[in-house]
Amino acid sequence: MLKIKHLTKKYGDKVAVDDLSLEIAHGEVYGFIGHNGAGKTTTIKCCVGLLDFDNGEIYIDGISIRDDLMACKKKIAYIPDNPVLFEYLSGIDYLNFVADVYHIDKETRQQKIKQYAEIFELTADLAQPVSAYSHGMKQKLAIIAALIHDPELIILDEPFVGLDPIAAFKFKELMREVCDKGGAVFFSTHVLDVAEKLCDKIAIIKNGKLIRTGTMEEVKGDASLEETFLELEKDANV
Repeated sequence: MLKIKHLTKKYGDKVAVDDLSLEIAHGEVYGFIGHNGAGKTTTIKCCVGLLDFDNGEIYIDGISIRDDLMACKKKIAYIPDNPVLFEYLSGIDYLNFVADVYHIDKETRQQKIKQYAEIFELTADLAQPVSAYSHGMKQKLAIIAALIHDPELIILDEPFVGLDPIAAFKFKELMREVCDKGGAVFFSTHVLDVAEKLCDKIAIIKNGKLIRTGTMEEVKGDASLEETFLELEKDANV
């Protein structure tokens, strides 16, 4: 579903992502972890077309984002850690705007908005301006907007920041449902216990380089994911 081949991204002389290769298959929840500044967000922004990159290729369901970015964007949903929304719109107007972008018909959008607004307990707030929303409410609105067009691939950067425990639990269920339908989820997180419980596979990045990847069992062995991550972070030779 998502294939990253020899991705390299530089900011001047600094190499933010260094020859990174990953492949996320249909049906997989794939976690992406690393310390602050390790290259996670840069990688994700390259995958969704927000950043150009120096070398390598990125494919969404077999389509190169260099060759046909718009075709790729139709297949994905991206949720950043701090979603930037049109705050002068009401919640419902923002969702209708997103539905218009994806050419979603009236009946389908109404059904999707009703379904997800009820799940995230946002129905009563949709008439309010987004500027009046708390951070957690904005995160919920961004999630609903991301799911409204039934994306095949969801790419997220720290998706649980700002969500209350109930909303986080429901969102994890929805992530798994996307994968059960043949989609895929690729997300970065610092919440290692969530990654350990949720992910089918994991990748650990350090200083822009991939240092370990595989199934959860392959990556952590008999230790916890937290113990494995901390051990790798201490290794000065990596």
